[in-house]
Amino acid sequence: MDSFEAGQTVVRREVHRTGAVWSEHALRVVADTSEALVAACAPGAETRWPALYVKARDEGDRSVRTEAFDAMATGVWELADAVWQETELLLWKPSAAWFSVNAFYTSRGLRNWYVNFEHPTRRTTNGFDTFDLTVDLVVGPDLSRWEWKDEDEYAHVRRLGIVTDIEHRAVDAARGQVLAMLAERSGPFADAASWTAWRWNPAWPAPRLPRMQKAVQGVAPAGG
Repeated sequence: MDSFEAGQTVVRREVHRTGAVWSEHALRVVADTSEALVAACAPGAETRWPALYVKARDEGDRSVRTEAFDAMATGVWELADAVWQETELLLWKPSAAWFSVNAFYTSRGLRNWYVNFEHPTRRTTNGFDTFDLTVDLVVGPDLSRWEWKDEDEYAHVRRLGIVTDIEHRAVDAARGQVLAMLAERSGPFADAASWTAWRWNPAWPAPRLPRMQKAVQGVAPAGG
C-alpha cells in the first residue's frame, strides 16, 4: 500500500479479534516513512469510543472503564461519537511494533510522553488498524522519570481473556524494547528536542472521521 501524504487525514481504529470496531480516531499525517508513521491531532478531532468509556470520562469514574472491559469480553458494546479533548497529540507508530510512542501537549508545551502497548498496525485505505492492550508507560517530558500505568486494568483484561498469553508475551518483550529505547535515547527519544518543540499546525483543521467510516455498525457482534 502506498504511503500516506503529509496533511492527509487517517483513521486509527482499534479492532477486536472478532472484527468488531472498538474505537475510531481521526488523525492527520505528519510524516510516513519506512521507520514509522507519525500522525497528530488537536482538540476537536472526531472520535468514536465505547459509550462506557465516554461515560467514565464525563463522570470522572474509572470504575466504569471496568464495565467497558466486561462488555468487551461479552462481545457486545455500543460506540458513541465524541471529540478529542484538552491536549494536542503527536503519535509515532512503527508498523511492526507492539507499541506506539505518543506525546501530549498543553498550552504550556509538552506535558508528557505516553507509550501505548498495542497490536502492530494493519494498513487500510483510510488509515490503520491496531488494538490497545491496556497497559501503558508514562514518561516525564525530560525523559528523566517514568511509571507504569493501568497495571490493574491489564490484570483484569488478562483474567477476562481479552489479552491472550501470546499477546502477553509480546507485551513483555515490547516493555523491554521501550525501556531500552529510553536508556539509549533511540527512536523518537533520539530527537526529543524537536518533539518537545512540536505544536499542532494551526492551518490544519481538526481531523474528521470520513462519513463512510462513521457509518460502521456501532454495536459489536457477539462472539470471541
